[in-house]
Amino acid sequence: MKQLLDYPILLALVLFAILWLGTRVARWCLARRTTSPDADGQKDFGVILAAVLTLLGLIIGFTFSMAISRYDQRKNLEEAEANAIGTEYVRADLLPSASAAVVRSLLREYTDVRIRYYDRHSRDELREIAARRAQLQQELWAAVVPVALAEPTAVHSLVAAGMNDVLNSQGYTQAAWLNRIPEEAWILLLLVALLSNVLLVFSARSLRRREPLLLILPLVVSVSALLLADIDSPRAGIITVSAQNLHILAESLR
Repeated sequence: MKQLLDYPILLALVLFAILWLGTRVARWCLARRTTSPDADGQKDFGVILAAVLTLLGLIIGFTFSMAISRYDQRKNLEEAEANAIGTEYVRADLLPSASAAVVRSLLREYTDVRIRYYDRHSRDELREIAARRAQLQQELWAAVVPVALAEPTAVHSLVAAGMNDVLNSQGYTQAAWLNRIPEEAWILLLLVALLSNVLLVFSARSLRRREPLLLILPLVVSVSALLLADIDSPRAGIITVSAQNLHILAESLR
């Protein structure tokens, strides 16, 4: 299911098909029912249906809150990463000229690599980007550590601390991109939606006249799942996290 969550449109179609299949099965069971519920039983059934639909709405709303909070976190960390790189680029003036030139050159390339991390989608490209990013991080740290150890002043310690922020910001970003809506929440959403759809079929007294209405709930749930998966997936779909702050930084560094 984890791979399916990276394809929001496919997820919505699969969810709609499951709910539609649940409708057909419920109709088949209802057609073979020999007795009809009395007025009191129908009223109690309506209360149960309302409660389940309310629970479905709460689950969808709660899941939306989870997805939006994670999306905002990814955007904020992209901004923080750009600020950390830009700050360290300025602090490079505190290093000796030779070391400062090396750090600036590495930071410019590092910024381009981080932009590619946001823009690329191929797994092979992402592996290459991760390898190059790790190499650049080692080179960046190696460029400031000898200076800080040779002259352990407050100024050089500030440069080393800034480089540490640059390296840590990438880790925070990666952790946020891996932080997705739990699969258990998706499964719960599917089960409650399926139960709601089945109860809705059993509550319909005249299926021939209300049959088109039975597709409304599967359609609404599927569209909601489409939007949820789109927001929750950092790379797939229409709503993605762009490296706009890193792009601006890259232009200023050049």
